[in-house]
Amino acid sequence: MTMHEFLHQVSAKNSDQPEFIQAVTEVVESIWPVYDSNPQLKKARILDRIVEPERVIIFRVPWMTDAGEVMVNRGFRIEFNSAIGPYKGGLRFHPSVNLGILKFLGFEQVFKNSLTTLPMGGGKGGSDFNPRGRSDEEVMRFCHSYMLELFRHIGPNTDVPAGDIGVGKREIGFMYGMYKKIKNEVTGVFTGKGLDWGGSLIRPEATGYGAVYFADEMLKTRAQEIAGKTVVISGSGNVSQYATQKVNDLGGKVVTLSDSDGFIYDPDGIKGEKWDFVMDLKNVRRGRISEYAKEFGVKYFPGERPWGIPCQIALPCATQNEINGEEAKTLVKNGCICVSEGANMPTTPEGVEVFLGNKILYGPGKAANAGGVSTSGLEMTQNSMRLSWTRDEVDARLHQIMKAIHEQCVRHGKEGSFINYVKGANVGGFLKVANAMMDQGLI
Repeated sequence: MTMHEFLHQVSAKNSDQPEFIQAVTEVVESIWPVYDSNPQLKKARILDRIVEPERVIIFRVPWMTDAGEVMVNRGFRIEFNSAIGPYKGGLRFHPSVNLGILKFLGFEQVFKNSLTTLPMGGGKGGSDFNPRGRSDEEVMRFCHSYMLELFRHIGPNTDVPAGDIGVGKREIGFMYGMYKKIKNEVTGVFTGKGLDWGGSLIRPEATGYGAVYFADEMLKTRAQEIAGKTVVISGSGNVSQYATQKVNDLGGKVVTLSDSDGFIYDPDGIKGEKWDFVMDLKNVRRGRISEYAKEFGVKYFPGERPWGIPCQIALPCATQNEINGEEAKTLVKNGCICVSEGANMPTTPEGVEVFLGNKILYGPGKAANAGGVSTSGLEMTQNSMRLSWTRDEVDARLHQIMKAIHEQCVRHGKEGSFINYVKGANVGGFLKVANAMMDQGLI
């Protein structure tokens, strides 16, 4: 079977799941020469097996509003691959959630977790429930109902969920509380927990920090650094907030943040009291980023994305497919030399082609944003050992893991003087999972 025949087969089976097909295509195009040259992997049909989830769970989630109205949402958990450890991956609560998006995220998670060097398989889950505008009591009722079904499929040595879009400390707390009550046990079955009940220091910061650490490692290959560079960031949630903080720590200047309504441009940089304002706006008041523009008298661009703002570094930290081919060309034209993805698959295939064609430093999400799940793995370790590490210790371990991920990408992606981080991340992640599957036989 040729690569094109294989991809056609995947597309035919999953024709209503464009994001999943996009993710599979991107990985297969990178790893096919390695796979095609290994008769053992082909005989075992490793690739056919790796694109099929081990288990897909779909269920209804009934809950009641404050007004007494009965609502019904759909819940999911995709347990994609457990070859190297228990399923690990976040839960997303957002109206856009469907089977195809969660399969794409779960598939990416398999290789991302493989790259971390930690023993974690890949999974993803969530619901089409929208927590935006809901009271704490409504969110609690939904989370408890969701967990009344999910509890039977997860566990500290089976499947360990975390947060994602729409699922933060509040939602994790409600779900963990119900799990603990049903199971009558205190275990590390969730990560992203509160510090007072098993959470890890640095976990909220980890994805944003990790994306910046990865960008820093890429820049070092060209004898450059973040200090003194202008950085454009999308999003204004957890990942974007802490990516901004770490860029500031390393001497860079972040000039944009965004949400689904538009973006703000602050040429003086988002730091100090301005960063504090964003943290309060998004985490306490749950407001819109346009309020920043009013507060500090900067430009707000409604309905637009920030990729037209000149920069040397771009950190897409919002959602999938937020940089298209034309926007990628604009970034390169305006002087961008480094892109480190804080979100999952935020660049379209056309955009990726532009970045690779111009040989800029481009860190794909499965490598660049692996800091979050890496620190989740460190949280799992602390829970198992019944202890907590200091902030500096966790941060040092995170930094070391991001360096190790970068080294794998370089080892598998070096093409002469150019490092193809897409190829490096995909091949490095794939080989570890494939070898584990071979060792465990036809299961």
